[in-house]
Amino acid sequence: MTGQTLAEILLLLGLAVLIVTVFQRLGIPSSLGYLLVGVLLGPYTVGPVIDSQHIRVAAELGIVFLLFTIGLNFSLPQIYALRHLVLGLGTGQVLLTTVIVGMAAWLAGLPPAAAFVVGAVFAQSSTTIISKQLAEQGEEQSQHGRLALAMSVFQDVTAVPFVVVIPVLATATAGSLVLPLSWALAKALLAFALVLFAGRWMLRPLFHEIAARRSAELFTLTVLLVSLMSAWATHSLGLSMAFGAFLAGMMLGETEFRHQIDSAIRPFRDVLLGLFFVTIGMLLDPASLPRIWHWALIGAAVLLTIKGALVALIVRRAGVDTANAWRTGIVLAVGGEFGFALLAIALDAQVIAAQVAQIVLTAVLLSMILGPFLIRFNHRIAARIAGARGGLSHSVPVAGVPAPTGLRNHVIICGYGRIGQNVGRFLEEEQIPYVALDLDPVRVRDAHTAGEPVYYGDAAERDILEAVGLGSARLVVVSHDDVGVALKVLHHVRALRPDLPVMVRTRDESHVDALREAGATEVVPETLEAGMMIVSHALLLLDVPLSRVVRRMRDSRVGRYRLMREFFRGGDSPVAEEGDATIDRLCPVSLGPGAYAAGRSIGELGLDRDHVLVTAVVRGGKRQLAPDPETRLNEGDVVVLFGAPEELRRAESRLLG
Repeated sequence: MTGQTLAEILLLLGLAVLIVTVFQRLGIPSSLGYLLVGVLLGPYTVGPVIDSQHIRVAAELGIVFLLFTIGLNFSLPQIYALRHLVLGLGTGQVLLTTVIVGMAAWLAGLPPAAAFVVGAVFAQSSTTIISKQLAEQGEEQSQHGRLALAMSVFQDVTAVPFVVVIPVLATATAGSLVLPLSWALAKALLAFALVLFAGRWMLRPLFHEIAARRSAELFTLTVLLVSLMSAWATHSLGLSMAFGAFLAGMMLGETEFRHQIDSAIRPFRDVLLGLFFVTIGMLLDPASLPRIWHWALIGAAVLLTIKGALVALIVRRAGVDTANAWRTGIVLAVGGEFGFALLAIALDAQVIAAQVAQIVLTAVLLSMILGPFLIRFNHRIAARIAGARGGLSHSVPVAGVPAPTGLRNHVIICGYGRIGQNVGRFLEEEQIPYVALDLDPVRVRDAHTAGEPVYYGDAAERDILEAVGLGSARLVVVSHDDVGVALKVLHHVRALRPDLPVMVRTRDESHVDALREAGATEVVPETLEAGMMIVSHALLLLDVPLSRVVRRMRDSRVGRYRLMREFFRGGDSPVAEEGDATIDRLCPVSLGPGAYAAGRSIGELGLDRDHVLVTAVVRGGKRQLAPDPETRLNEGDVVVLFGAPEELRRAESRLLG
């Protein structure tokens, strides 16, 4: 490696770190930051220029690893499971967008092959932008949010045939396209058969043997070998390397090693994919913008309007109400990063002219810049287009089931999964009327067919709650563990019925206080209740009287599970819980020589002002639980404190002086 090459690499990495850091702080997708790096270091701008040949190979590997991870997440059983709603909607959207946009480009004067590439590029949507923006708005669990995310992810799978077809289009000018395409598809089937055989008979035993060595280094090396070898195999057949990587990932996605493989390949994928976006940015010529800006604007408008309208039409035909169909279409209208990959493949195969590629690239970039704003205001835009003022329709789009009427003194169950169904069964046994809401159309259809009062609707929408009789309800039970949706439900319930009891399920104690402050009457932490059941059974097996066990469980619930929340959080926890920095915990403090607390009583220390409790004092190896405030502390004592981390730090400083 020459000094100049090393200097170029350092310049690239330094600028990438700076720009991506700024973009992430501003909430802008990192992919756009890498594109800007490419523009600044490309041959069309003033300033330093790096040789794209140095990073082109690494950039191609970024696409290989991207397709490999997509294959991991879409194994054959998963694709089969999605064969109904998402498979039909995703395939229909990609095919229709490709055909309609391609026809428009062909009528505008482009060659058929280039027009096909333009349609394929415009058919892609950015999963990164969509998922990030929906999460920020709390709409990832809404009906339109789930549909849009599922369809955008599935677009990545439907793009795989384009990876096979686009390089073949370079032969279109030489004569008939039927024979080259047929030969390419035959080779693709052969590659699929080979990888399927290898996956069934070789890959699983191989990874079993590698995993038995318990070496992370060896495991990562094997993942790299398998992904690159499969890419080389399809490349040897005259197909795209990315196609082979996708097939290998799809086979490995069926194994028990899928999550570890994804974890091993992710750092390589993210870095090399960033380099790929840098190379795409180098293709953008800012000097050409004055000549093509109007075509780029037209292209962006075509992309946003045609794709948005097509998605809305397809989703509406699937039975979703008009407002949510348009909201899904608006979310999916944004262009996608995978379109850049298809454009790069087309340029490399000389299927599309450089000038046309500039227009397409700029149009997709414009749509990605406008995308977050469109997604943020998707409700208002959809309401104007659809003429809907309440957002969701009160009618239920699954199996033509009408919204319930005439309900009084009933229970509303938000979420009809396993826990929601158990609540419904017990209510039915007690002859207490209830109505349940869920966003899984198959679950709603099956439950309603079985005669259960379950309806399709988003409980986070105020109109839906009103439609199922919130004004006359007796209780609301939020049985899912989506805290964002639960907070929205509480907001609407407290605005309409301040006196109505609301019971909320949550996974652990990290959100108990926030849910109570939002108006929850009871919050049931799933992990703590499971712990209490185990404790109660253990005490009964130890012959503790039933009355005492019941009293202890009742006292724990009245005390908001304080005893169950008192535990030590290790430093090697494999997963950092959300909100972990604010969760109450135990902290032992040893009083060494000269400690301020030595010789003073617990009450004199004023720990209650810091909202810290002394749960125990250990002296001479003996543990005294719930010590009296008059208890005097001595040097050598261990004081066990309970509270939030910040308060614990202040209390520890006070004890030690």
